[in-house]
Amino acid sequence: MIDRLKRLTLPLSVIGVAVLIVGVLIAARPQPDVNEEPPRPLRVHVEPAQQGDTQLVVETNGEVRSHVRSEVVAQVAGRVVAVSPEFIEGGAFNAGDTLLQIEADDYRAALEQAEAQLAAAQVDFEQALADADVAKKQLAGQKNPSPLALKKPQVARARAAVEAAEARLASAKLNLARTDISLPFDGRLESTAVDLGQFVNAGKVVARAFGTDRVEVRLPLTDEQLGALGVAIGFSPKDSEALPVDLTATVGGIPHRWSGRLTRLDAAVDPTTRVVYATAEVDHPYDTEIQEGGMPLAVGLFVKAAISGQIVSDAIRIPIDGLRAGSQVFVLEPEGVLAVREVDVLYRWGDYAVLRSGISAGDRVIVSSIRNAIPGMRLEAIESTDSALKGALSGVE
Repeated sequence: MIDRLKRLTLPLSVIGVAVLIVGVLIAARPQPDVNEEPPRPLRVHVEPAQQGDTQLVVETNGEVRSHVRSEVVAQVAGRVVAVSPEFIEGGAFNAGDTLLQIEADDYRAALEQAEAQLAAAQVDFEQALADADVAKKQLAGQKNPSPLALKKPQVARARAAVEAAEARLASAKLNLARTDISLPFDGRLESTAVDLGQFVNAGKVVARAFGTDRVEVRLPLTDEQLGALGVAIGFSPKDSEALPVDLTATVGGIPHRWSGRLTRLDAAVDPTTRVVYATAEVDHPYDTEIQEGGMPLAVGLFVKAAISGQIVSDAIRIPIDGLRAGSQVFVLEPEGVLAVREVDVLYRWGDYAVLRSGISAGDRVIVSSIRNAIPGMRLEAIESTDSALKGALSGVE
């Protein structure tokens, strides 16, 4: 009985000693240091809001098109007997240059026939005048002779015959001149439809061409952009009042720039897109000597346009990255806490935004992204040495 009791108490004693040892170790363990420092503030990039006179610039884009575009049409029928070396796609021509020659033998013969008919009609007219003079003398003693007796109808008919012959002669000369096909403007050929030896009928389109003295670019403008320009719908300025336009495009992997002017705004709003179209013009677009980089502003090229608009006095400018959704701006207060400001945006362009109200010059605008921004949260500023705002505004003032 005693042995059995010893076998039961021995394990319990061992367990009790182990529990006691563990308790002593726990009680003797070192206590961790308590960190009572506040959480570190979030570091953010800030840019100061600037105030000054600002010229608004409207950015849009459009396709270059010729000021004049024409179909070259044969006005007389005949076989093509000569073509200009420039009568090819892309060929250049000056006003009055002969592009095609149609066989003119038939038209020269018609001209000679018309000249002979005119000569005969003039002889008949002179004969009628002579007959009328003789009749007038013979009837000098008669009272109230009839017009027929005085040969007046015969003279009128002979005069009409002369006029008809003169008209046929003019038509024959015109048809002969039309055997040389030309255009009344300087330009380039877009496409050709006939070749040497081919017979063409009157009214056939033989080529398509466009003028190169001036090109146009149709530019869509939203209501906000129209306000930035400070002009009204239907704007049609004098040359001295035209707004400058800078056109840019990348051609052959190289950026190129051309200077133009805004010459007019449409008098109506496009009912489909709800935009107003403006027209910019560039003179002598194919004169590479006056174009930067020697690249012509070719018809069909898609270009970006920057239109110089109105100048706003004492405008508040901030980096575009500082403008948040809902027209809000995060500002770092002098106390190092975040403040949310509601602003009235006048215009956005490029890397900056122009404000009517909401913040003051010198306010530190936060341009870093902040997740779950809460007014009053502590922040620490990272002052930028290379201000994006300064770079964007370097050419504004």
